[in-house]
Amino acid sequence: MINTKLEEVINHQINAELYSAYLYLSMAAYFESINLPGFANWMRVQFEEEQFHGLKFFDYLTSRGGRVKLEAIEVPQFEWSNPLQVFEHTLEHEQHVTALLNNIAEVAETEKDRATRNLMVWFIDEQVEEEGSAEKIINELKMIGDNGHGLLMLDREFATRVFTPPTGA
Repeated sequence: MINTKLEEVINHQINAELYSAYLYLSMAAYFESINLPGFANWMRVQFEEEQFHGLKFFDYLTSRGGRVKLEAIEVPQFEWSNPLQVFEHTLEHEQHVTALLNNIAEVAETEKDRATRNLMVWFIDEQVEEEGSAEKIINELKMIGDNGHGLLMLDREFATRVFTPPTGA
């Protein structure tokens, strides 16, 4: 049986993951509105990943005898000035999620809950990848600048991205 402190922070994280999914879907809608369907696809894949993360926490909490308590999901931002601003927002958001995950890991360590601590290793490793991906795209967008051809090439690359659930997850 999971203790109440961990149940509380994991419930909060489920909400945070579902908000993340909602935010990325909003970003996909923004990209559709400016005729960048590949960028929209990239964000739709992020949407799927965040839903997967939320459900991973959901399933973990129920498997440990905890009670999932869903909360209202905050309305996400829906306007940005350009693709670079979207990815800067993405990086800021992922850094916020990293802090939330680190907090769960700290609570797990304090409560001596090794199972939750082990789960958090997977999520924290995933966050390193998420932040790195956003930083890479920000750097590419800065290099591209106002070059429409470069933006279209990146859009075509992003159109090929697909969601593949991690094996063994």
